[in-house]
Amino acid sequence: MSLQERHGLTRLHMAMDTVTVPLHTEVVLSGWVQRRRDLGSLVFIDLRDRSGLVQLVCDSAKGTPDETMETVRGLRSEYVISVRGRVEMRDAAAINNKLPTGHVEVAVLEVEVWNKAKTPPFYIQDGIDAEESIRLKYRYLDLRRPEMQKMLRLRHNVIRVMRRFLDEQAFVEVETPVLTRSTPEGARDYLVPSRLQPGEFYALPQSPQLFKQLLMVSGLERYYQVARCFRDEDLRADRQPEFTQLDIEQSFMPLPEFQGMMEEMMKQVFREAMDVEVDTPFQRMTYQEAMARYGSDKPDLRFGLELVDIGEAVAKSSFPVFQDALGQSDGVVRALVAPGCGGYSRKQTDELVQFVKSFGLKGLVTVAWQESGIKSSASKFFSPEALQSIAEVAGAHPGDLVLIAAARESEVSPALGALRGKLGRDLGLIDESQYRFLWVTDFPLLAYDAESGRYVAEHHPFTMPREEDLHLLETHPEQVRAAAYDMVLNGYELGGGSLRIYRRDIQEKMFRALGFSQEEAYEQFGFLLDAFEYGTPPHGGIAFGLDRLVMIMGGRTSIRDSIAFPKTSSGTDLMISAPASVSQSQLKTLALRVDSD
Repeated sequence: MSLQERHGLTRLHMAMDTVTVPLHTEVVLSGWVQRRRDLGSLVFIDLRDRSGLVQLVCDSAKGTPDETMETVRGLRSEYVISVRGRVEMRDAAAINNKLPTGHVEVAVLEVEVWNKAKTPPFYIQDGIDAEESIRLKYRYLDLRRPEMQKMLRLRHNVIRVMRRFLDEQAFVEVETPVLTRSTPEGARDYLVPSRLQPGEFYALPQSPQLFKQLLMVSGLERYYQVARCFRDEDLRADRQPEFTQLDIEQSFMPLPEFQGMMEEMMKQVFREAMDVEVDTPFQRMTYQEAMARYGSDKPDLRFGLELVDIGEAVAKSSFPVFQDALGQSDGVVRALVAPGCGGYSRKQTDELVQFVKSFGLKGLVTVAWQESGIKSSASKFFSPEALQSIAEVAGAHPGDLVLIAAARESEVSPALGALRGKLGRDLGLIDESQYRFLWVTDFPLLAYDAESGRYVAEHHPFTMPREEDLHLLETHPEQVRAAAYDMVLNGYELGGGSLRIYRRDIQEKMFRALGFSQEEAYEQFGFLLDAFEYGTPPHGGIAFGLDRLVMIMGGRTSIRDSIAFPKTSSGTDLMISAPASVSQSQLKTLALRVDSD
């Protein structure tokens, strides 16, 4: 029989309950030993549960029996215990204002040890300096740490608010299949062999895209799902092979109204989950404007440092690098000003050059506006007056460093955009307390893939072209803009959405633009094309990356910190050692053989 049952006491949580009960109340607490301090006649225990810490005091003078004192002296970190005791006020000198429970302690009367523990591989506390591989191997211990539990509770609250908001807007949550079929567009699929149909495979869903569109055909009108999705792609800090998204689709609703609804949902999420007020409506910016001003389709608006086109200012110069760039149809010369960096050493500027080279740019032209005058890596091609004019056109002031890139626009923008982000972080220009939302619109619908010799969809092949660009789909597909929109927050894409194709003739044109024959298109997507002939409403939607959203809200830099049991950058689960080999009998059952070459 437990302490609770023996004494008829309700178990209290540490930080949540012990500070609210009256003094001298007898209570039962259960949790993990954070640490023990043995001072001889006194033994102090910091006891931890999911709500926080409370100090236990074991003192014969306060009624702790001798046998309990003996038990307490045998306790070690991470032992699981329950205690019965009285809530008392701490001595004035012992008050700890850093803890919610810092004004009280519990005088121990009885202890029950549920389980002992080995010494953990890292301290169970916040701010540990442990290798991530160790944290992932012992994830069940890592999740005991308060900051990790805080992330899981934040995730729970975010999803709870989203669900309630969508319920109130008459959306219906519907589960779509996890075992689907492989399609030729998008990232690589995770395949699942079929035992009953040897040689055939299911695919795990990269998104519920086709099913949610079919739900619009079915007349549901408003759908959502907290959906598990899978993509077999190269991983980064903000990517995982399996992830969770809030998937939303609606029919008949005008796009501005839908975007306003999503803004209100985010406003409620931040208010209720973080007590942060978000300004609405969100700023809007076209893809072309975002790339020209920030070098990114997901710009961080918490700081300035906008890119400046200086092509006209240098058009008549004899500098070969500038002339070569401007001689190309899509060539540009753009500048980025690093404030207060005019005194950078050669080593420091070389580091910036090496940084942009990692993004495919050949180099940078530097113009340093120093007290002694203008210095530049291209000084022999420009007079000091011309260099100062270039610096002024770029928006520089005395003491600043101008960084200039000249090449094709597709090379310059991503490199300078990444450099802008680096400078923002390195120079401390980012206000971490801000949350700057943005809608980026009018993305290119298609991009030409030289390797495959055909156009590919920038989002997915079910995105509606902008109505005014429809006539270009079969003649100039590279000029067609998509009726697509991304919600961006602090330099991250939170969600991507679009209006969908809902007419068979437009979908067939789209497939032709992507290089599908009529037979190939029908073989892969015949069910969708057929559905479009039975009265499909205009519809659209969005999918939000919940893992990434929680990462940003929690102030973390790795998406793994917002997932209970994540995988490494190589897609490995270090805790359970997955993926793993399977037996020959299992392979035989599935009619498979592993090629070891």
